[in-house]
Amino acid sequence: MARDPFESREIIVGVTGGIAAYKAAELVSRLRQRGAGVTVVMTQAATRFVQPLTFAVLSGRKAITDLFEAPERYEADHVALAQKAELCLVAPATANLLGKLAAGIADDALTTTLLSLQCPVVLAPAMNHRMWANPIVQSNVARLRDLGYRIVEPEEGWLACGETGVGRLADLETILKAAEDALGGEKRMNG
Repeated sequence: MARDPFESREIIVGVTGGIAAYKAAELVSRLRQRGAGVTVVMTQAATRFVQPLTFAVLSGRKAITDLFEAPERYEADHVALAQKAELCLVAPATANLLGKLAAGIADDALTTTLLSLQCPVVLAPAMNHRMWANPIVQSNVARLRDLGYRIVEPEEGWLACGETGVGRLADLETILKAAEDALGGEKRMNG
């Protein structure tokens, strides 16, 4: 029987502050069920949608939410994570996160971690369809692709605003498939 591509792999799951943040809980659970070691890094806005405790229970590890929180050991979390991570998934990735990352802004635990990574990064955007179609967001997505980030396009469907359009978080199976492909080593960040 073939080994699961996630088994014994260290994966960071980034969660940003969009309504789709609740779906990240299932993503973390599925990765753990497949044998991955998962560390969740959340933005402060994400904690307004899903409690860090949810991710701590599902991952078996404390969720990182604050860049300046006193560490449990003397090492900077974002640097230590970057050194051992084999993959990072950000789901959902909001317009805010995409803009910060495209501009190299590191002002919280997640963006600082992302800029420290040298492993493949998969971004799964989710937002209102008008935001997704905005030329600024599309320019940021194009820049991130050019820099080697993998983008899992949002899907068309019912959105939290009560409208239908492209902006809904991609199906978790699609995100997991992109993660498997990224672990396959096709293209790595920074080399």
